[in-house]
Amino acid sequence: MKEIILIGGGGHCRSVIDVIEMEGKFKIAGIVDNNLEIGDKILGYEVIGCDDELEKLRKKYDYALVTIGQIKSAEIRIKLFSLLKNLNYNLPVIISPRAYVSKHSFIDEGTVVMHDVLINANAKVGKNCIINSKALIEHDVVIEDNCHISTGATVNGGVVLGKNSFFGSGAIAKEYIKIEENSFIKARSLVK
Repeated sequence: MKEIILIGGGGHCRSVIDVIEMEGKFKIAGIVDNNLEIGDKILGYEVIGCDDELEKLRKKYDYALVTIGQIKSAEIRIKLFSLLKNLNYNLPVIISPRAYVSKHSFIDEGTVVMHDVLINANAKVGKNCIINSKALIEHDVVIEDNCHISTGATVNGGVVLGKNSFFGSGAIAKEYIKIEENSFIKARSLVK
């Protein structure tokens, strides 16, 4: 099984660990985090370094994934994703086996699709996105790079969500609208 390192050891990392274990395509080799000590454990996986050691770790590991969450800003996720790309890490798509992803959809590198997500036909999800538990991404939706679709959110058909945006828990977007990049959609909002 291919080994992968996870960048960021907080709550989102714990949720992603569960998805990776369930998916069964990667063995988690360790976690990289600037705020934890080497040897600390997260759900049984050791912290093996900090961001400054990613270049050295690249000699041993081919695969990595950004596992820092995103609420107020995508800035840290973007920075880490760019750093990993510059170091030539492979950034796989991780999809929970409990998610439904249409074979007619497209999901780009470094994106994680959590448990019980539904992504319908002709949807396109960009790089470095979080599609969180129980989110619904309808047909013909475009989610641009570095977006977080939160738990239980509904993005209706034909919506375009601009890059670096946060779409809150339980929020609903009316069909065929364009949401500007860097948007922050509050939980339970109705976006018209």
